[in-house]
This record gives sequence, C-alpha cells and structure tokens, in this order.
Amino acid sequence: MISKKRALIYSIILVIVTIICTSMFQITLGNKVIISKNLYELYSKYDKLLGLENVIESEYYQKVSEEDLIDGALKGLFEGLNDPYSQYYTSDEFQTLKEQTSGSFVGIGVYIGVNSENDKITIISPIEGSPAQKSGIKSGDVVVKVNGKSIESKTVDEVIKQIKGKENTTVNLTVERDGKEIDFDITRKTIVTKSVSSEVKEDNIGYLRITSFDENTYKEFKENLSNLKEKGIKGLVIDLRDNPGGLLDVCVDIADDLIGEGTIVYTKDNSGKKEYYKSDKNELDMPMAVLINGGSASASEILTAALVDNNKAIAIGETSFGKGLVQSVKGLKDGTGYKLTTAQYFTPNDNYINGKGITPKIQEKDKNKQLKLAIEYIQEEIK
Repeated sequence: MISKKRALIYSIILVIVTIICTSMFQITLGNKVIISKNLYELYSKYDKLLGLENVIESEYYQKVSEEDLIDGALKGLFEGLNDPYSQYYTSDEFQTLKEQTSGSFVGIGVYIGVNSENDKITIISPIEGSPAQKSGIKSGDVVVKVNGKSIESKTVDEVIKQIKGKENTTVNLTVERDGKEIDFDITRKTIVTKSVSSEVKEDNIGYLRITSFDENTYKEFKENLSNLKEKGIKGLVIDLRDNPGGLLDVCVDIADDLIGEGTIVYTKDNSGKKEYYKSDKNELDMPMAVLINGGSASASEILTAALVDNNKAIAIGETSFGKGLVQSVKGLKDGTGYKLTTAQYFTPNDNYINGKGITPKIQEKDKNKQLKLAIEYIQEEIK
C-alpha cells in the first residue's frame, strides 16, 4: 500500500508533468504519440528517480525506511544548490529551527556557520553563560568532529542535529584552533536566552549589548534603551560582538529607532527586483559607536551598516563575519519545512558584504581595548 507521503510526491510529479505537457509539442498518429525531446527527458528523469527507489527497496542489504528515502530525496533537492544556508527540514529538524529563534531550546548553546574563506563549519559564537562558553568553546573554532565522527561534507544543519540531544546528556565536540585539535565534553542544558543587556559606563555613556536577534529582542531592546535614557545617558555603545544574527524584521525595527529617516538595508532577488527597508524620522540623537568582530554576522552586519552608512555611529573592533544573504523560512502542513536563500542584501551605501564583512573605522583586536576606544570616542563627541 502506497504511503500518504509517497502519494503526495507522485502527485506533485504528475502535476508538473501534466502542466508541461500542455505547453510542449505533441502529435497523435494512430495509437502512437510523438512528443518533444524535452518532454521525453522530463519523463525519463522522474522515471529514473522512482526506478532507483524501487531498486533500493528491493535490493539494499538492510530494511529500508520509505520515509527516510523520501526525506533524503527532498534534502538532495536543496543540497543541489550548493548553498550552506538552504535546507529541507524533517518535522523534528524544523521544530529545532523554530526553537532557535524562540529564545529557549535544549543544546550546548552555540551558533555555527560556514566560513566563506575556507568553506569550513565554524563557531560563530557561543551563547553567553551557555555550556559551550563555560567549556571553553570560542568564536572562530572550526568544528572537526562530533562524538568522534568527522563532519566533513556535512551541512550546517546536519551538524546542529548531531550536536543537539536530550537535556543532561553529553556531546563530544572536536574543534581546530590555531592548527591544533581540541576536544570538549559538553553537557546539554535548556538554554533560555536573554538577548539584550545594558548598563551605564563612566561619563553617563550607555552600554547596550545585543547577543542575537530573536522574537523577543526588539521588546528587550526598547526596555533597556528606555532605562538608559531615564538614567540620563549622553552617548551609546552598541555591542554586537559575537552576535550571529537572526530575524531580519527585528533588526530593521531596532535600526528604525536609531538612525532617523533613511535606508536601513535593501535586498535584491534573482530577477533583480530590489526591496528597500526604510526608517522614519524618529532617531536616537546622541553619539554612538558599535562594536563588531568576526562573530558579528547577518543581522548584526545589517544594523552596523545602517548605523555607519547613515552617519549615526562608527564601527570599532574587527572585520565582521561577512554574510550578505537573506533566507526565507517556510513551514509545510505536515510539520516539515525549509529554509531557502531568496535574496542578497546590500548596505545603504550599496556595499555587498558577503564573504568580505564590514571593516571597522577603528580596528583593534584586543577585546578590552575595543570597549575603551568606543567610550573614548563618545567622550570626545560629547565635549
């Protein structure tokens, strides 16, 4: 008996073929049909897929899960893009993806991505106070193995799936740092992320740290900024170091409260169509500096560029990660879903930073000196 999922796949294939049939040349001669070469190749392609599935089910040396085969075929569709950010998700994987932006999940507390310079899966940043950070995992560590097994040729999401597990269980992570491999045994815990924190530094200079752009980040940002204003701050340091990014709309909302009237970011899709995200006249009228490093990626880079290109702040620290691609995340009715890179994003000054990052105006590798320089800059501005 055919499964519902397989029936759905077959139905989709049939619909595609039927639609194409209506637009392709075909002639009926008696009991024969002459079809175009393109239509013949289309039939052959899908017949090959279904034929190979039957071969595997009948000849593979172990019992085969039909569900796994279909999921594998769907994953392969996205893997064919050779894009580390596009992925098909099973229902369990899609639930994990949603947890990552909700602010609560079970894991070791680490964000990973593909380093554009070497195509290696790399730690973008550990979450503050997480098991990963406490164990010694650092931004820039290259993931080599999970539980002793090489992750070579694995996608980012496949590695995340291997790292995740039940609470209070342990995962062994092997990373490469400075040419040496280091092993870490890390216990998985429930991670409840608070993405925004703040305090007042000397000379009434506000310090506001954003660790990610999640569902609750904008609300936390507004609360923290309001508290800083009530304390009479005269300038603001925004710390985006080791912030791997997150939700674009949240980043846009934050930028809208800071920069005044102008362009925050614009995207361009595969047809060349541009979509501009604009801000209104409301702004934070005081000197600002933004701290970035190699762990600042995606939405962090969008916010940084919005502030810098609109002459609202200067960037201080190290060159950012360099992720200038926008992903759309969609859930399907059966609980599965996908993430697909649908556009490139450009800064207000038309810069495409993918693979390049943002180079700060004041470059400094020492983390402690970065904050000191930011405070000194604002002190000069408010004199």
